[in-house]
Amino acid sequence: MNLNLPILADAAQESSGGFGGNSMWIMILIYAAIIAAIYFFLIRPNSKKKKEEAQMRNSLEIGDEITTIGGIVGRIVAIKDDEDAIIIETGSDRVKMKFKKWSISSVDTVKEAPAQNKEQKKAEKKSFSPFKKKQKDEAESE
Repeated sequence: MNLNLPILADAAQESSGGFGGNSMWIMILIYAAIIAAIYFFLIRPNSKKKKEEAQMRNSLEIGDEITTIGGIVGRIVAIKDDEDAIIIETGSDRVKMKFKKWSISSVDTVKEAPAQNKEQKKAEKKSFSPFKKKQKDEAESE
């Protein structure tokens, strides 16, 4: 009876798949799904946020109101691209301080939308017109 146990164990492993065949592909798919989930939920949003912050810092203009990471609020009076720095003016006594661009947390100045957005808004306004309905009603009544 003891002689049959190894044979039965081998037969059971072959019939259930063991670590060969289909189960290996299932494990590979599970690992691929985990890696894809990590990418889409952790890595991609972080890189997207960094790209938006870099774009915000590169679009700074003189006169913009900004807030630094440390909470200092001021108005930009000079931009030094060669040093990758800005000079801001704070308070009523007009104290000037120099900061690196990476220390800017947010731009508080509200800027107008670019020309493309204005054209899109005009097109939307043109597409919705209450006069069109009146014209249709007059055409139907005639």
